[in-house]
Amino acid sequence: MVETLALRTLDAPTWRAAALAHAERADALTAGRRDRRARGEKHPIDDFLYEYYGLKPAPLRRWHPGVGTALELADDDVPHLTWRWYRSERDVVTLDVEAFLADRGDTVRYVRELLTATAARPAFAGCFGLHEWAMVYRQREHRHDLPLRLGQDGTDAVVEAHRLRCSHFDAFRFFTPAAAPRNALQPTRASQPALEQPGCLHANMDLLKWALKLGPAVPGELLLDCAELARDVRLLDMQASPYDVSSLGEPAVAIETPEGKAEYVARQRAFAERAAPLRARLVEVCETLLA
Repeated sequence: MVETLALRTLDAPTWRAAALAHAERADALTAGRRDRRARGEKHPIDDFLYEYYGLKPAPLRRWHPGVGTALELADDDVPHLTWRWYRSERDVVTLDVEAFLADRGDTVRYVRELLTATAARPAFAGCFGLHEWAMVYRQREHRHDLPLRLGQDGTDAVVEAHRLRCSHFDAFRFFTPAAAPRNALQPTRASQPALEQPGCLHANMDLLKWALKLGPAVPGELLLDCAELARDVRLLDMQASPYDVSSLGEPAVAIETPEGKAEYVARQRAFAERAAPLRARLVEVCETLLA
């Protein structure tokens, strides 16, 4: 490994080994999705990452070194040369930052603004996952083909017994018409940088979204770290939801009880701690691009 062109340069054996390890890790992450697709089956917990974030197994297994890292040209083909936003310079292949910013500059600046503002706030852990409950409040048709653990009337009663304090726009926008006015905040897309906070499950799942939008500027390891975090957060999101996930082999986190609230808060805080360094690394990617 040598330094050249003000970049960290990886020799061919090093980056090829990293690319292989990345592909194997990505394959392990997406194995369930690929097996279900082959059988024509769906999974209301795991499929969320693929359907909501547009995650696809094939692009996920592509390893990118990330902005600031160059790859030594090998004797045989370097696959990155056929991928968008890469260029060769002397004896290395690197991200074409100028071309990338020409296409994604506004996105890079927005992601930096949003994630920096989010990281600067204290984590709030008193929402108890009630956003999922608000999405089915007083509504007979639901997004998932799963029964409600407490039934419709019991679910409505839980919502009415709590104060809704959802700060995340992309969760709030799915609240039912009856639930939306009950929320202490009324988030909008424009207010997202002013409201998003690092304890929010959806804000931490969204690190995957921002990593995907930053594309090849994000090192492969960071992308997979964000994907694994999103997978784990999504599990709690559904365990604490009003849906009965026992048929999927998952225990409920009964947030209507003191014990369930305590478990939810503990796991929520652990996710916030796990997300913080990933958020910081994504901000660093943005700043490196813009510098």
